[in-house]
Amino acid sequence: MTVSSADLYTHKRVSTGAAVVPWIRRLNTEQTKLRVGVVGYSNQDFDYIAALRLIQEAFDDISPDADVEIVSGLTDLGIPALAYQEAVRRGWKTVGIACAKAFDYSCFPVDDVIIYGDNWGDESHVFLTMIDVLIRIGGGTQSHFEACAAKREGKRVIEFDLPALVSA
Repeated sequence: MTVSSADLYTHKRVSTGAAVVPWIRRLNTEQTKLRVGVVGYSNQDFDYIAALRLIQEAFDDISPDADVEIVSGLTDLGIPALAYQEAVRRGWKTVGIACAKAFDYSCFPVDDVIIYGDNWGDESHVFLTMIDVLIRIGGGTQSHFEACAAKREGKRVIEFDLPALVSA
């Protein structure tokens, strides 16, 4: 299902801009959910079956009894899409955090949307502020940067090096 930016603003709770960070800090002090960030390939080809197995393994390892929210990059592409699909299958809440460029792509119909900044990476500090655990499956520079930043912040990080597939 493709969700336009108009649909997101009409049907979802959407937060944007500088007001997002204080709102997330307040949420973090009131939270009862375990917020799990998922990063990895979006536009790169990879083994989708292997990636789904890794997502399931990581989700199983997190906390079987926790009330979980999956937080990722909003788009309905690659690792974020697989993570959102598995979260929905498990009955978990989904949150999309991205810059405004995400609306140039198909977006997953998440429960909550947070748009911060105009360019890829502008939203990273908001994403990292919101999550408790980070899962990285493959990914490029941005995914590796966010995993390193999460480690520096003392967050639990689960990483899988999934190779990208090269077209022949």
